Amino acid sequence: MKAKNKKVSHRKTTALIQKLRDIKPLNFFSLTVAGIINAFGVTLFLFPVKLYDSGISGTSMLLDQVTPAYLTLPMFLILLNIPIFMFGYKRQGLPFTVYSIFTVVIYSLTSFLIMDVLPIDVSIISPLAGSDLLLCAIFGGVISGVGSGLTIRFGGAIDGVDVLSVVFAKKIGISIGTLVMIFNTLLYIVCGIAIQSWILPLYSIVTYFVGSKTVDFIVEGFDRSKCAMIVTTKANDISEAISKQFGTSGTIVNAIGGFSKEDKSIIYFIVNRFQINKLKTIVHEFDEKAFISLQDVSDIIRKHSN
Repeated sequence: MKAKNKKVSHRKTTALIQKLRDIKPLNFFSLTVAGIINAFGVTLFLFPVKLYDSGISGTSMLLDQVTPAYLTLPMFLILLNIPIFMFGYKRQGLPFTVYSIFTVVIYSLTSFLIMDVLPIDVSIISPLAGSDLLLCAIFGGVISGVGSGLTIRFGGAIDGVDVLSVVFAKKIGISIGTLVMIFNTLLYIVCGIAIQSWILPLYSIVTYFVGSKTVDFIVEGFDRSKCAMIVTTKANDISEAISKQFGTSGTIVNAIGGFSKEDKSIIYFIVNRFQINKLKTIVHEFDEKAFISLQDVSDIIRKHSN
């Protein structure tokens, strides 16, 4: 029995060591920057004019307004987010949980410094955009979106709603994006009821939209590549020509025409938007009947051997 327990303990220790090895120390620098950027967007643009961020961040901003003064935004960010990340640990893994908690702590600490330590007045109007709600909504959304996007890019999340969505969306039969949208819609309705005005919640929707688009750009890139799938009977000639033109190679997959039962091939090739027209020209020079399908590619991952 003791030998069995030792084996189980050894496996757990080995698994923990492997998980710890997956944590990349260099990521913490980027996550620090992400947390600081997010705090700047929220505390310098949104918080002063009482606009609301999305998710747990927006919930914390509302609670800051409706609770006693000693309960602050940085405190709620910690109290609400960290238990959620710990709850999602089994589903998301150790590196994600560590990265996320670290970024939230940086976000909270920076928010505390800006709001309570540094000589910056964020109590009435934005130090940079004044009382202009549209400017605050747009720039607050963009800047906080950059912070959120960088956090995701380097393996974590800065808002616990993302984790809750991953855990519960499939169980209740909706997509992650839909669950996030439902949460934020309910949040803005509650905000409107709590402050008895719909102007600020409506502007907050602008913040949410701008922020989500910014996150997409940061995570997926401003200039997405395209995956071209070329169905042709002249695969070798086309593959050689496009490889010579663009300096990269594609992948050829054997296929059979569904109607004609003719032997065909599919060339899988990655291009950027500036190469699409040239690709079409090359393909149709060799095969006028070739079929080309283009799809967005958000990331291209290569592992180079030493």
